[in-house]
Amino acid sequence: MIPLVDLNRQYKTIKKQVKSAVQNVIDQTDFILGKEVSAFEEEFAKFCQVKYAVGVDSGTGALELAMHALGIKAGDEIIVPVFTFYATASSVASLGAKPVFVDVEDDTGNMDPAKLEQAITSKTRALIPVHLFGQPVNMPEILKIAKQHNLPIIEDACQAHGAEIEITPGEWKRAGSMGLMGCFSFYPGKNLGAYGDGGMVVTNDDSLAQKLKLLRDYGRTGKYQHDLLGFNRRLDTIQAAILRVKLKKLGIWNESRRKNGNLYSKLLSKIGIQTFKTRTFVKEVRHVYAIRAKNRDGLSQFLKENGIATGVHYPIPLHLQKAFEYLNYKEGDFPVAEKIAKEILSLPIFPELKNSEIKKIVDCIAKFNSKI
Repeated sequence: MIPLVDLNRQYKTIKKQVKSAVQNVIDQTDFILGKEVSAFEEEFAKFCQVKYAVGVDSGTGALELAMHALGIKAGDEIIVPVFTFYATASSVASLGAKPVFVDVEDDTGNMDPAKLEQAITSKTRALIPVHLFGQPVNMPEILKIAKQHNLPIIEDACQAHGAEIEITPGEWKRAGSMGLMGCFSFYPGKNLGAYGDGGMVVTNDDSLAQKLKLLRDYGRTGKYQHDLLGFNRRLDTIQAAILRVKLKKLGIWNESRRKNGNLYSKLLSKIGIQTFKTRTFVKEVRHVYAIRAKNRDGLSQFLKENGIATGVHYPIPLHLQKAFEYLNYKEGDFPVAEKIAKEILSLPIFPELKNSEIKKIVDCIAKFNSKI
């Protein structure tokens, strides 16, 4: 069976280092906001080309705390793409604010800048673009719109660790470093994944960084002294230790993902399969490799029968989720996202995936298409 993601293959390459890192934390009994957290924050900030990184409990926690730090409150409107993971919007709703959805580009699945501008109102307080599947959204256009309307950007970079975008000719920036804050998830299946939950908020703003550190730890400024209404949103020391080991490998792993994605694209183009377009001004990291198929479910079943796992990111656009019924959107409001959701199929993608496995997957897709 070729799995969608194979964490075991990856673990075998770093088993010794991971065991040593975990044992070191246990030996020091340094479990909460320990030295490994601080060290990882410094290293991840440098990786993202920002001044500060604040470790938190998850990508969802990162988004929530970023909005708390901005003072987002009930009644505020936050613009998010309609085609993304649930947490991008649920984090907005958790503060009592209103997620305002915008449609996406048909060829990338990323937020459509033109439709973003149309959604801005007097109640809009922030924009949350998502770097979907490891390909950065069109940040030059979104930054321009944000500046015109004096709106802060919180980047949802939960799928884009290490992705880059050319902001101006010759000027490349990492995902998460272009907005006021950037949010990351270290869910196990991410390009940089923990062995449990974890997240990070990155920023260049001194005061926001300090506020985020208070917010993640009960608003605590001293023992039993709480200056802010904070939360328990801390990154565990053991997870930070594991992530430090894996961060050293991330550049190599991302390059392997790109090579695998490029091979997919080359082979799939020969058999007429529609894939998501990669923009010329981005350096993607292939968190997900997705194709479009009219008979998506039939193809998925055929691949399963041939020992190939697939996934669907995401079969129900956010405006059609029962949890967001109260926003009063309806089917047909976001036609591009709805069309993608019916056709999208994610193929196996991970650094250790072999060329022979990719060729087998494409051959199976070609065989299925020859039968219909």
